[in-house]
Amino acid sequence: MSYEDLRDFLNDLEKEGELLKIKEEIDPYLEMTQVLDRAVKEGGPAILFENVKGSKIKVVGNLLGTHKRMLKALGLQNYDEIDERISTLMDFKAPSNLLDKIKMLPELNKLSSFFPEIVKDGPCKEVILRKGEFSLKDLPIPTCWPLDGGPYITLPMVFTKDRNTEKRNCGMYRMQVFSDDTTGMHWHPHKHGAKHALQRKRHNEKIEVAVAIGSDPATYFSAAMPLPDDIDEMMFAGFIRKRAVELVKCEKVQLEVPANSEIVLEGWVDPNELVKEGPFGDHTGFYSLEDFYPLFHIECITMRKNPIYPHTIVGKPPMEDAFMGYAIERIALPVLKRQFPEIVDLHMPFEGVFHNLVLVSIDKRYPGHARKIMHSIWGLGQMMFTKVIVVVDKDVDIHNPSEVVWKVLNHIDPKRDFEFAEGPVDVLDHSSPLLGYGSKVGIDATKKWKEEGFSRKWPDEIKMNKEIEDKINKLWDKLTKKII
Repeated sequence: MSYEDLRDFLNDLEKEGELLKIKEEIDPYLEMTQVLDRAVKEGGPAILFENVKGSKIKVVGNLLGTHKRMLKALGLQNYDEIDERISTLMDFKAPSNLLDKIKMLPELNKLSSFFPEIVKDGPCKEVILRKGEFSLKDLPIPTCWPLDGGPYITLPMVFTKDRNTEKRNCGMYRMQVFSDDTTGMHWHPHKHGAKHALQRKRHNEKIEVAVAIGSDPATYFSAAMPLPDDIDEMMFAGFIRKRAVELVKCEKVQLEVPANSEIVLEGWVDPNELVKEGPFGDHTGFYSLEDFYPLFHIECITMRKNPIYPHTIVGKPPMEDAFMGYAIERIALPVLKRQFPEIVDLHMPFEGVFHNLVLVSIDKRYPGHARKIMHSIWGLGQMMFTKVIVVVDKDVDIHNPSEVVWKVLNHIDPKRDFEFAEGPVDVLDHSSPLLGYGSKVGIDATKKWKEEGFSRKWPDEIKMNKEIEDKINKLWDKLTKKII
């Protein structure tokens, strides 16, 4: 099922015992983080803070902090369902004659239903506050960690448009609060929002920005998806929800935002106006350091009556973003396999915090195949940031850390099997010698062929005769039964 809005999702969580309401007063300065950190580490429920110190607005967190809730948010029973849907979409073939066109009408109608729909009004317009009538300090924006530079908005859907094509983009970039009406805009140079700002900077123009906070989970999750430039996140959200996202026009800027949003910030960024932002306790488990980013000026805030403020924390993994990252991995896999059919599976362990480690199993077909896959992955969008890529054979279960470590360490000769490269790295990578630029390594842990210079015989893996294995398995309970 898909959800109307954030509240619809919360109601469903409450019915299933997946929502804990905390009535005690909790301070958004550090205390809220400690509660949410324990909750996610213990596989606990989503948490609604009903009594937030210094604010009348409720805060909800840890919404997607388990695989169960992440699947629920996307309307899935398991990730195989999304694999099937994406594969079906990619198998879509343009009709070649009139009869084919008639046969395809139901499918075409279904596809068209995913596209966002502009509506005249929405719940996010129940309250409209103009310049001088609002303060960001009235929102319960938490300060997460002791050395953070201040309060941060951590689940924003940041809307911008391409200057040339008018195509919409929605990204998720943290926003440090500086004053009643300004925040930082932490878009890295590789992000689409930064690209749109650069277009304006070249013409000495400001860029309009709208920030929606709180929507149905599939919609705000789509803002975190690393989609190509030509795919609208709101269209992708419609595909996930199986129905269109309703968008409403903003009051002060020429942008549209989800009509079901809880809070909307409207304003602009001057790409030439930079402020020192940070530190911030980041998803790496370390603080990202101070640096200069654009200042976002807010001209108008619209919101629902009695809005609910959604919040997430990042820090030492696993955190809520780990489950979002796993969902992104599973959604991206069928697309990746279409581009590279030799890929059997791909996995980014939580501990690798997305950009540090990618495990990939392949159906190896020729010498150097593993290295081809390494460089292919480094050439794919945000996968270019991957610090370590480990390639194994198709029989390795890359979701089993014990098996991966065993196979990799037994299969590699470091001098022969390490492939070093240089290029863009994640801006949050504090170990790189330069900000955003450094080295990466691919490890070929596949069985080596003689064509790859391996002159010895590769040994067989120890395996029991299957008949004996089956026989003992059937007798196991009897053989191990305790005599009382």
